[in-house]
Amino acid sequence: MNNAHGSKGGLIKTVSVRWLGFVIVLVALFFLPAGTFDYWEAWVYMLVLLVPAVVVLFYLLRKDPALVERRMRTREREALQRLVVLLSYLWFVLVFLIPGFDRRFGWSDVPLGVVIAADVLVFVGYLIVFLVLRENSYASRVVDVEREQKVVSTGPYSVVRHPMYMGVIVMYLMTPLALGSYWALIPAPLIIPILVARIRNEEQVLAKELPGYSGYMQKVIYRLIPGIW
Repeated sequence: MNNAHGSKGGLIKTVSVRWLGFVIVLVALFFLPAGTFDYWEAWVYMLVLLVPAVVVLFYLLRKDPALVERRMRTREREALQRLVVLLSYLWFVLVFLIPGFDRRFGWSDVPLGVVIAADVLVFVGYLIVFLVLRENSYASRVVDVEREQKVVSTGPYSVVRHPMYMGVIVMYLMTPLALGSYWALIPAPLIIPILVARIRNEEQVLAKELPGYSGYMQKVIYRLIPGIW
C-alpha cells in the first residue's frame, strides 16, 4: 500500500474518520426531516446496515487490508464515472431524505411485516456484497485496473459479471420500505439506470485493460440479473 493510506495505522484512521462521517450523515438524513428520534424504522435500518458492515470491516482489516485501502479510493479516472458518482450521491440524498419527511407527516403506513421483510432483504443484499469482497481483493470503489490484477470468475462472479451491484440494488430498492415509506419507492428505481451506465463504462475499461476479461464476458453472459441482463 504505497499511497496516502500507506501504513495500517493510517488506513485505520482514514476508515474511522469516514465511518464516523457516514454515520453522522445517516443520522442527519433520517432524523432531521423526521423532526424526532422516535423513528424506530430508521434505528432498525441503521443496525441492519451498520453492524454487519463493522464486522466485515474488522474482518477485512485483518485478512485483506489492501482491499480496504482500495475501497477508500474515491477519485474516478473516467469522466462518465465521475458523473455517475455525482448522480448516485444525489439519488442517495433524495431516497434517504423522503422517509424522514414521510415519518414527520404520516404519509405512509407500511405494515410491520413489510418493514421487517425489507430489512431482511437489505441484509441479504449486504451479504452478497460481502461475498464479492471476500472473493475479489481488487474490488475497488473506483473503476481502475492494477498491474497485477487478474480476472475473478469464481463464487458470485460465476453467476453474473457484476454481483456487487446486484447486492447494492437489492439493498437500496428495499431501503424505502425498511424505513417505512411508500413515497421513497418512487425515486428508488433510479439507482438501476445509474448502475447500468456505470457497468457499461466499467466493462469497456476492463475489456481494454484487464487481460482475460473479454473471454470472461463470453463465459459469463449476464451482467447483473441471471436470465435477464
